[in-house]
Amino acid sequence: MKKIALVTDSTADLSVEILKEHDIHVIPLRVRFGNLEFLAHEIESDEFYRLLSEAEELPQTSQPTPEEFDQLYCELLKEYDEVISIHISSGLSGTLNAARVAKEHLQAKIHIVDSKTISLGLGLLVMDAAKHLKEGLDSLQIVDKLAEARKNIETLFTLDTLEYLQKGGRIGKVSGILGSLLNVKPIIRVGDDGIYHTYSKARNQRKALKAMVTAIGEMTKERKRIRLSVAHGGALTAGEYLKECMENAFNIKTDIFTQVSPIIGVHTGPGTVGVAVQFE
Repeated sequence: MKKIALVTDSTADLSVEILKEHDIHVIPLRVRFGNLEFLAHEIESDEFYRLLSEAEELPQTSQPTPEEFDQLYCELLKEYDEVISIHISSGLSGTLNAARVAKEHLQAKIHIVDSKTISLGLGLLVMDAAKHLKEGLDSLQIVDKLAEARKNIETLFTLDTLEYLQKGGRIGKVSGILGSLLNVKPIIRVGDDGIYHTYSKARNQRKALKAMVTAIGEMTKERKRIRLSVAHGGALTAGEYLKECMENAFNIKTDIFTQVSPIIGVHTGPGTVGVAVQFE
């Protein structure tokens, strides 16, 4: 049986424990505050949100270079026969394109997968790949399975402000300025095209969280929900409330409860709360 390495990037929001348990390799993105630059794993989320609240200018993020992918793949291919590399939506980052450039250069058995999603949704897809690896499926079977699984993952989040999406250029098809002026909290869906869309709006965060529970119910009606993930960006109380509401509404336990990574947090800002559900 061929040995297959599993790679993702630091936007997947998977804990160190999960990464180790499933032998998942992570290529990091970077975040920069002025002259200070960190790899995503070098700065704790609490410290990141403290710096974000104090920053006079929006920090910048940067994707891995093709050379960095090249180096990682070369190292892995010394031990593994093939690589499955699953990344943040190509509609939101150039990370996937950098991976493709490295693949073309190496001409090796590297399978690049566009998750068409981000954060928790990406994390669920990566965990699905890890499960299939343990089941003994080959690389092409896993890539086919991921194409189907991708259709069955819904990712929603709500923001305290649209300021960060607007300044970071990740606004997608989210109607922005009006919501900010009226203090409306948007519920944003990562669409099938891999970019952000306004799903609905609410007058305050609590109503937005309840609306997200309703939305997941509408999206997954008559289909079995098999995995649930919840994350927050500097909003622990709201994150715990959404987790409780989701578990109670759908009789499902949360697989992942975490804080949004700095790379995602740059573009969503503090007060973000999100959920991803995988269903059959």
